[in-house]
Amino acid sequence: MKFLHISDLHIGKRVNEFSMIEDQNYILRQILDIAAAERADAVLLAGDIYDKPMPSAEAVQMFDWFLTGLADLGKKVFAVSGNHDSPERIAFGARLMSGRGVYLSPVYDGKTDCHVMADAYGEIGIYLLPFVRPAVVRHALEGEAQSVPPESYQEAVKLAVDRMEIDRTRRNILVAHQFVTGAGRCDSEEVSVGGLDNVDGSVFDCFDYVALGHIHSPQSIGRESVRYCGTPLKYSFSEADQEKSVTVVELREKGQTDIYALPLHPLRDMRKIRGSYLELMSKSSYQDTNTEDYVQVTLTDEEDIPDGMQRLRTVYPNLMRLIYDNSRTRQDRSVDTAAQVEQKSELELFGEFFELQNNQPMCKEQADYVEKLIERLK
Repeated sequence: MKFLHISDLHIGKRVNEFSMIEDQNYILRQILDIAAAERADAVLLAGDIYDKPMPSAEAVQMFDWFLTGLADLGKKVFAVSGNHDSPERIAFGARLMSGRGVYLSPVYDGKTDCHVMADAYGEIGIYLLPFVRPAVVRHALEGEAQSVPPESYQEAVKLAVDRMEIDRTRRNILVAHQFVTGAGRCDSEEVSVGGLDNVDGSVFDCFDYVALGHIHSPQSIGRESVRYCGTPLKYSFSEADQEKSVTVVELREKGQTDIYALPLHPLRDMRKIRGSYLELMSKSSYQDTNTEDYVQVTLTDEEDIPDGMQRLRTVYPNLMRLIYDNSRTRQDRSVDTAAQVEQKSELELFGEFFELQNNQPMCKEQADYVEKLIERLK
């Protein structure tokens, strides 16, 4: 049985005040074409369908059109809500839509929906786990004396999985939206300071394939079958060098899974360009490129160009960001506190904060004092 794994559509998103709705419409049409060409049996949609809990009417209409297109192709859809979604809004009309093979995760109430498909190799159980926080699981299990209330994301997700009563003799798929420890992040994702939202991949050992959402870069974690498919579009310049794709998963007999990615080709790429103002405005610099792409321009001129953004937009109309790299800007001290924040210790994070506030690093005595204070608090 063949599945398409997609996630993090973020329908309705704006990037640097540019609406991505036209680009999203273009890429969703491409996904419909891939679903038809690959003869996929179903689509696994792993959360962050919308970019906001209260999406615009335009975003809702686009998702409705996309689901209808998949249903018209005879493709089943298994979708969960993500941290950007309102679980109540995603669940609205779920029972009606199930009649057309569209299955949406309900609000988590201590149980996880399981839908069963079958092929020549037997049954496949598909479990839909929406994004859960510890507070959500504690509330759902309130009053159950035998349950120990979870305090961490790890405990919450493990408890939710343990309650699924999975039949391990058949093949099982989980569609979920969580951060698995070790995944590489991008600038366009929400970051939980100190990695508080981490979940260890061993929690999902009982599944033959785990269709994950939340991380915007395509990657597998721990084993090939625990996978983030990534976003279908680039939503930050930290993703400029990535090739976006959909993941295709083919389950054969238990223990045999084929996984591969098919590239997606955007209406407009997101890329970085660099040079002096005169170089970038020269026709030889841009004549063989798509000037409609979303670009970040780095100017190397020593002097700022008056009205540089507007002038550059006469050639690059979708210029999103303009920065300078010259002797003056290289002297400015900056600390990148967001990069790989989940891999940094409390002392490193505090040290970066101190440096931003005071324009100088902590001395040894200050660092020793903070380290002892953190140990006491722990």
